[in-house]
Amino acid sequence: MEHITLLIGIVIVTALVFDFTNGFHDTANAMATTISTGALKPKTAVAMSAALNLLGAFLSVEVAKTISGGIIDETAGIRPEVIFAGLVGAIVWNLVTWLAGLPSSSSHALFGGLIGATLVSVGASGVHGGAVVMKVLIPAVAAPIVAGLASMAATRLTYRLARDRAEEDTAKGYRAGQIASAALVSLAHGTNDAQKTMGVITLALITGGVVAPHADPPLWVIASAGLAIALGTYLGGWRIIRTMGKGITDIQPPQGFAAQTGAAATILASSHLGFALSTTQVCSGSVMGSGLGRKGGVVRWSTAGRMVVAWGLTLPAAGLVAAGAALLADQGDWGIATVAVLALAVCGAIWMASRRKPVDHTNVNEGPAAEPAGVVTTALQAVSPPPAGPVTGEPATAATIPAPAVAEARLADPVGAAPVIADPVIADPVAARPHEKHGTGRRAKAGSAAG
Repeated sequence: MEHITLLIGIVIVTALVFDFTNGFHDTANAMATTISTGALKPKTAVAMSAALNLLGAFLSVEVAKTISGGIIDETAGIRPEVIFAGLVGAIVWNLVTWLAGLPSSSSHALFGGLIGATLVSVGASGVHGGAVVMKVLIPAVAAPIVAGLASMAATRLTYRLARDRAEEDTAKGYRAGQIASAALVSLAHGTNDAQKTMGVITLALITGGVVAPHADPPLWVIASAGLAIALGTYLGGWRIIRTMGKGITDIQPPQGFAAQTGAAATILASSHLGFALSTTQVCSGSVMGSGLGRKGGVVRWSTAGRMVVAWGLTLPAAGLVAAGAALLADQGDWGIATVAVLALAVCGAIWMASRRKPVDHTNVNEGPAAEPAGVVTTALQAVSPPPAGPVTGEPATAATIPAPAVAEARLADPVGAAPVIADPVIADPVAARPHEKHGTGRRAKAGSAAG
């Protein structure tokens, strides 16, 4: 510790700030579905997630090794200011997507920042291209697909097993299952995302000659990274929780349980293999899979499309910001100071913009404005209409269809081309107005006598 210079100290503090933003940016991964279904109160959910993130940080260091020595070549002349610039790029992108309520990847923001800063300061020789492809890009594409398919299968199995049970009989079981699976996702998130900051700090210590190359993260690094991500998790990224819990699909307890279980299994397996994948992409894929797995489920593809666009932009956008920061930081002390001041100004501006329409634990479940059914959703619902009973699968009735849902369906499909929700008044006008039955019968008899 006594050999840590001021610059390395700045890098460590910046890394912990990134870890903090990672925590509140990714709280939704574990707790969005649990909060949206009411299985846990919002503040209770984020407190539990924070504690398990801290515990998970101590379970493994495989992902940290991938960051500190797998993607960036620490022997290629990487300096602490390069890592500082990479972290600035990651933090700025995290805050931009948080303001937009988009669950983008904090992991890819970090990778993009480090790669962009390294390319500018050292060149292509400082980046292990093979490791980037095998341990970042391929998992980025495969993980959400695998998690989505697993969640879709688990959702269908869950509904099939409970098809003969009343909803009130299964409610407690699903609530307990959601809490347990959310805890598992939080633990898995700690084993994966907290390690990324450990790897960055360890890389800074290696470049500064404080620890030997390929060394494991020191205990104080593990503890500080775990505490930073836990604190960020506790404060809660409510904007992204709202998007993931309400904006992608309407999640019911069986779907929440299936989505979280599939996501946790995928994240834990990748942590064991040292794949530094995006837990955000895994959990988002699981939520979409749960929406497709429920008969008649709705996935809001416009929201999903915006998320995918953000995923694709994360690496290059964070890389560009980091590259500009690296150009300034390479100019010396005044350049590093300028980068720090600009970063603080941008972060402050984003924070002030977020206060115009604040989202917190009191309004996180209000959800975004409903959007009209798209072409894909309409086609899926025409083939497989939604059951009214979320578990029992009983036919839809006027009592089981909320009035706002009927109104939204009419607005989304005014000409009746897409049978999103059958209107019982139109489907059976006589049965829907039982008080007119006898009058109708008298009129029928009178008409027969007249004939």
